[in-house]
Amino acid sequence: MVDLKNVTKVFHRGTVNERRALNGIDLHLEDGDFVTVIGSNGAGKSTMLNAIAGVWPIDEGTIELDGHEISSLPEHKRASLLGRVFQDPMTGTAADMQIEENLALALRRGRKRGLAWHITPPEREEYRSLLGTLGLGLEDRLTAKVGLLSGGQRQALTLLMATLRKPKLLLLDEHTAALDPKTAQKVLEITDRIVAENRLTTLMVTHNMHDAIRHGNRIIMMNNGRIIFDCSGEEKRKLTVEDLLEKFASASGGDLASDRALLG
Repeated sequence: MVDLKNVTKVFHRGTVNERRALNGIDLHLEDGDFVTVIGSNGAGKSTMLNAIAGVWPIDEGTIELDGHEISSLPEHKRASLLGRVFQDPMTGTAADMQIEENLALALRRGRKRGLAWHITPPEREEYRSLLGTLGLGLEDRLTAKVGLLSGGQRQALTLLMATLRKPKLLLLDEHTAALDPKTAQKVLEITDRIVAENRLTTLMVTHNMHDAIRHGNRIIMMNNGRIIFDCSGEEKRKLTVEDLLEKFASASGGDLASDRALLG
């Protein structure tokens, strides 16, 4: 479903600030895989998601999605294939537009738009039904401005928008990091349900080791632009936070105490 082969990205090449952010990444995702990605700051987690999304071109390697190479596609052409939720709840929605208008934009993403653009009654009922599944009371606030929503409500809405057209790949870049623990847990519950119901292939970056273990069917750990640990199935189900810390210390040559601080 998703193949990254020898993906390399170097920032500020040839200068004193040169930094190799991705160092020959090889990663294969099967259809329906829900992979959590963990690692210390600067490990390359978000850089890998940005490479897949086409935020900037990669220097070496290839990226394939659903059997098609997308390495040379610009970001806007990949947008119709991908769903993405960012760390900042303010990103991914139009604050000055209504909830139903934001959903309509998400539904029409990648489609040709004519002069008769409007929200039909059937669409409005569909939005009401979808919002009702979130359990946040948003189904009764279709005409409310998105900027008036709480961070958790907005992030749940962004998640719904990102998956409205069932993307080939869902990218979640620390999408609960800016939320309080209770709200973050609610958004993760919604994430699990949406991913499972739609059988979405998903990459979820997180700093929270408990969340990395608890969610998804597979976990990978990154360090210095490389994947240093990859496990799934029964091995993942038996993982503990201490196991992850020891794996990181062993693979990176780091100190267990400092690793705990870095990984959160």
